[in-house]
Amino acid sequence: MLLVGAGVISTTLSVMLKQLQPEWTQMIVERLDTPAAESSDPWNNAGTGHSALCELNYTPSVGGKIDISKAVGVNEKFQVSRQFWSHLVEEQILGDPSEFINKVPHVSFAQGMEQVDYLKARYEALRQHPLFPNMQFSDSEEKFRESLPLMSEGRDFNNPVAISWFDTGTDINYGALTRQYVDAVKKEGVQVRFGTEVKNIERDGSKWKVTTKNLHTGDTSVVEANFVFVGAGGMALPLLQKAGIREIKGYGGFPVSGQWLRCTNEELIEQHNAKVYGKAAVGAPPMSVPHLDTRVIDGKKGLLFGPYAGWTPKFLKKGSYADLFKSLRPDNLPSMVGVGLQEFGLTKYLIEEVLKDQKARVESLREYMPSARDEDWELVVAGQRVQVIKPIGAPKFGSLEFGTTLINSADGSLAGLMGASPGASIAPAAMIELLERCFGNHMGDWAPRLKEMIPSYGERLSQNTELFNEQWERSQKALKLG
Repeated sequence: MLLVGAGVISTTLSVMLKQLQPEWTQMIVERLDTPAAESSDPWNNAGTGHSALCELNYTPSVGGKIDISKAVGVNEKFQVSRQFWSHLVEEQILGDPSEFINKVPHVSFAQGMEQVDYLKARYEALRQHPLFPNMQFSDSEEKFRESLPLMSEGRDFNNPVAISWFDTGTDINYGALTRQYVDAVKKEGVQVRFGTEVKNIERDGSKWKVTTKNLHTGDTSVVEANFVFVGAGGMALPLLQKAGIREIKGYGGFPVSGQWLRCTNEELIEQHNAKVYGKAAVGAPPMSVPHLDTRVIDGKKGLLFGPYAGWTPKFLKKGSYADLFKSLRPDNLPSMVGVGLQEFGLTKYLIEEVLKDQKARVESLREYMPSARDEDWELVVAGQRVQVIKPIGAPKFGSLEFGTTLINSADGSLAGLMGASPGASIAPAAMIELLERCFGNHMGDWAPRLKEMIPSYGERLSQNTELFNEQWERSQKALKLG
């Protein structure tokens, strides 16, 4: 089988299949010269470990009531990730977990009476749920100053503020995790070809013929595979289009880029230890929810704020300006045009973000950190995301999706993952869904092994508090998070 892309998604699948069917041969091809150099790179994503603990876009207010269904669903899937990583660490397939996961509190931040009321209602809706234990809330100035000193200096507390938080949140370096995955599968005989770009995917009877190009020598070669997985980030859409599967018809992609302000003042970095998420601006995509974010990257603590959305027609950070235009097809034009007509708010937001200069960016930061100074922050370019445009019927024709979408051929011989957040955080759960869709005839044999790797497999932790507590404690110990 051939896996396209050496990011966290493809390598998760590679590791999982090596556990389930070790005799199957695998090859991973990656257009860049190192693994995890695009979306999985730690400076290209938030590293939150999307478990819906603090991200307010997962708990919308609908008709005056907090809808927690999406938060519960995302949290369930993140618990699968924790169990999978714990198993791999316990079996010494992965190395030191502190290289890729560290304890960092997750905090939700509200300012202004309307937001404070919302945050309190969210707290009341979540705090009794078994997947959100030990949730705390405070609207006291004293607690705010104690918890978030960097956000307190210079703040006018006449404007109400509130926080809710979990001390058990995590920061995840998906680049380091991916590199450990790659090292693990290479030991098991998986061939990994870097500097190798997929140029075409076409049917060859019951197999797939994949044409690749070595970007250093210019040589082309053809790989025949029984199964192809496209885990190529933003380039998943064009590659699935090249494969010509019926299931990709009508799908489009809308690229959104991002930027961070990264703190250069070590004293400030040491004063903050939390991932603080607030409310997104009206019209902003979920990936642009602002946060003042402690990171632990390659053993060094960092601090960033953002992301600031941008726009480019590239589908990858190191892609081509022609990517968007090459993805246009007669079958997806109605979807693309339909979304363009519907999403005026998003278009306005992106234009405003693109026009921001450094002064305007720091002014946005001051809503979180009133004492912020321009000279303590530098601008860095974050990752490129391609939001999925899903075909639907008239009168809308297309729908802009803000999650991840798994596409597979009817015979299960080819699949790909498109979209953005919370992709990396829920990669093991997404890959189990892929196995069920594409390898259904093997699932009976694989189920016991999957249950060993992920004890909650086949169950819902939200309905089994005892199992959740047991696996939480196990993963806290295995991942050195206690």
